[in-house]
Amino acid sequence: MIKASLNRVKISPDKANLVTRMVRGMNAWDACDVLKFTRKRIAADIRKLIVSGISNARNSGVNANELYVKELYVGKSIVLRRMHCRARGRGNVLRKPYSNIYLVLDQK
Repeated sequence: MIKASLNRVKISPDKANLVTRMVRGMNAWDACDVLKFTRKRIAADIRKLIVSGISNARNSGVNANELYVKELYVGKSIVLRRMHCRARGRGNVLRKPYSNIYLVLDQK
């Protein structure tokens, strides 16, 4: 099992989860190819995470061609709260969420 993680990514967990569902269970190299042509902004970061996991596997002496995405999940991180001015002296809270993305690669 090879692990990699990406912490405090500026995207909501729901948006990141849309992309992670596409590549969960796929071959690692095929997942990189799919993410290369995905138009979501987070796809490039997830692709870098998978490439990082593959390089971690090579350093451990594992054959990189046999790897597949065993687990890829998104967790909540910090939420920045900002005030937004509204009418009559009121204010609304803007929530700017961050995510943590975790990857586990395994051999077939």
